[in-house]
Amino acid sequence: MNIRRIVPDITASDPAKAHAFYGEALGLELAMNLEWARAYVSASNPTAQVLVARPADPDAPRPDLSIEVDDLDEALARMVAAGFQPEYGPVLEPWGVRRFFVRDPFGKLVNVLCHAPPAL
Repeated sequence: MNIRRIVPDITASDPAKAHAFYGEALGLELAMNLEWARAYVSASNPTAQVLVARPADPDAPRPDLSIEVDDLDEALARMVAAGFQPEYGPVLEPWGVRRFFVRDPFGKLVNVLCHAPPAL
């Protein structure tokens, strides 16, 4: 299993407010712009990213960190073998991401994800 990227997840009531700080002041490029989420990326290092998102359900847990892997099934098996049980998933989300949430030893909720292959 390879780690493709690690992204901090910031919960915000208005993700559009992130642009002045992450886009203009830091110079990160807006790589994803959904109504509820924005991803900012470094042009010189595309694995340097930050995600700012509004939760669809304010009572639902929001991850603190996202880790993209190349093999979600292996990541899940390794987590379970190490004694870490998913709190959510694994699921295939409507936007094409397979993922599960798991807590690290410090109580941080981690979103482990893999982009699903395109449908044929």
